[in-house]
Parts: sequence; structure tokens; C-alpha cells
Amino acid sequence: MTENTRVIVIGGGYAGTLAANQLLANTSLTVTLVNPRPHFVERIRLHQLVAGNAAATAEYDKLLNPAVRLVVDKVTHIDAGAQKLELASGALLPYDYLVYAVGSTTTTPDIPGVAENALSINEFEHAQQVRARYERLAPDAPIVVVGAGLTGVELAGELAEAGRTVTLICGAQLLPSIGEPARRAAAKRLGKLGVQVLAPATVVRVDADAVTLSDGRVLTSALTVWTAGFGVPRLAADSRLSTDALGRLLTDETLVSIDSPRIIAAGDAASPSGVPLRMSCQAAGPLAARAVKTVLALVQGLQPEARTQIFTGQNVSIGRRAAVIQVGHTDDTPRKLYVGGRAGAAIKEMICSGTLSILATAAKHPTWYFWPQGGKRTEALKVQA
Repeated sequence: MTENTRVIVIGGGYAGTLAANQLLANTSLTVTLVNPRPHFVERIRLHQLVAGNAAATAEYDKLLNPAVRLVVDKVTHIDAGAQKLELASGALLPYDYLVYAVGSTTTTPDIPGVAENALSINEFEHAQQVRARYERLAPDAPIVVVGAGLTGVELAGELAEAGRTVTLICGAQLLPSIGEPARRAAAKRLGKLGVQVLAPATVVRVDADAVTLSDGRVLTSALTVWTAGFGVPRLAADSRLSTDALGRLLTDETLVSIDSPRIIAAGDAASPSGVPLRMSCQAAGPLAARAVKTVLALVQGLQPEARTQIFTGQNVSIGRRAAVIQVGHTDDTPRKLYVGGRAGAAIKEMICSGTLSILATAAKHPTWYFWPQGGKRTEALKVQA
């Protein structure tokens, strides 16, 4: 490949920002990052934004290498054949290689009233809407959070610690992705904060001032926040690229699109071999590093290596003074070991702050970031099958 190979990264989240910085390890590349916002969004702090405990944004001039060109615009179409992007502004951007790192968003289930009456915090603008509604509530107004995964529990805990009346609707189970000992610790902390935890419980209708459950119970709600389920932007699907059922870009084990050898995916919107990793900040960085290795290999005319990555665990804050850190196996299944309470809160804050430190360091030293890899994932897939 000749000098000034053009690489464009779509999406300036955890995966996209790290990828843009790391691509500069090859000085023959010109790197452009396209993002719809002029600032970086700390998605792992959006529950804090709602409660007024964090701004949940950071400036790109501290997180991006100055050599990366930042284009504040929205990509509306990928023309894989012509190797160019169409932007909302009408501009066209040609590329030699494309890193698809659009991240994830919320989904709206086909349940009466959800689209009209429930809000979400999975994106910055959505969290701002929740914050604006929250600020107008009376101090004793009831709040209902639907979905008891990491996001729902963090939001419920944050608001309850602020003295609000919160009900958490769990579906089948509270925090289903962590182990039973850690789950009990989380439930105990939520109880101390006064959160009413309903499990099992399923929502069948959302009205402007109430939530109806499948067992007929009707809960009064001045603010309903829906945190159950993840989705991804439709950009890949709308651009007629192959995706999985959720809309994640289908790739091989080197993260190269099955439709185009010039498109490489990273982060929540990647679906290698149709078996994606858990949508998380923890997976985003390593996926970005793997995507960058693939791009750098392709630029040099080499065959990219198909590897997987290890996980270390999960963490969930429950207010500012407690958290549960679930230690995991490398395949992302939970161990019995966890850290809770104030020690957990300290670790959680260190992890959250560390994500920005990683990006800032990679901006100065593109080859600095490293995450341990596992074996070839094709072998792991055979075992799962």
C-alpha cells in the first residue's frame, strides 16, 4: 500500500477513539474519526449524569492524537463498492479502509406505551432528556426503572441514594450476568437504599403516569426509564451490509466484514462469526486493538491473525458509596469471588477513570495499549458447538 492510506473510523466512543489513536502506529496512514458529537461521551457514567453527579463528557483534544482528523457529522450511508461515506451534511468521504465502531443504543420493545412514555439513558441525548424530566419531579415522586442489568441497577441505585422513591422491575432475575453471591450483595445494598426490587416481574404496558405488570399490578410512575435490551444503529443494515439479527456487522474472526475486505468492525456493533462478545466498555477496547492489528496487517499486505480476548469480570455501582465487582473467568462467566461495599466503589471509580486515562495515553503513545489475548476463537466456537 502506498503512503497516505486513508483510514476512516466511524464512531468516537471507547472502541473508535482507541482505534483512531492506535492506527497512527503506522505513519503512512491518514486517520479520520467521524462522530456526530464534538465531545466524547462517557457512557459508563450516564446514570451519574441523570442524578447530577457527573457531566459524562470529555474533550477530544485530550483523548485524540492531534494527527487524527475529527469530523463532527453523521454517516448516513456506506458505499462499500465505491469505498466512500455519505454524511448528513452532504459531504462524501473516500476511504481505503474503514473501521466500523458505531457502538450500541437502546431498543424499543413492542409493548404498548413504551415508545411514547418511557425514556432511555443508553445515549447521551436520551440521558439528558431523563435528567431534564428528573429535575422537574417532586422530591417524593415515584420513579420506575425497567430492566435489572448493569445499567438499570446503576441508575436505580444512583437515584435511590439521592433520596428518591425507586422501583426496579427485573424481568426474570436481578443482575442475571453475575454470580449468586455477588447478586445477593447487590440486592442487599439496593434494599438498604430503599429500592423496591420486583423479580420476577414483566411489564405489559407503560402509561404517562403508570406501569402495568403481567400479574395485573399497576405501579404509579412519574418517570419511567427503560434500560432493558441493547440495539445497534442501522447504518450497516441500511447500507446493505450483512448483519446479525440485532444489526451488528457480520465479520470473520479477524473482524473483517464478510462483504468487504476494506471494512473492519470493532466494539458493540461487531459480530465475529455471528457470535458477538458481550456489549460492554470492557470488550470495546480489546476489540478496537484487534481491529487495528487487522487493518495494519492488511495495509502491509499480510494475513490478519484470528484471535480472541479474555474477560476479567463485571462491575456495577450502586450509588456513590458502594459497588459490586464480579470477578470472572476469561470466557466472561462469573466466579464465586466478588468485592463489594466501599472497596468495590473505589475499584469501580478507578476503572471508570482509567478508561479515559487509557485513551489519553494512547493518544500520545499509539502502541502503548495492550490487552491479553486468548487462543484462536475458532477453536472456542467448535467447543461451544
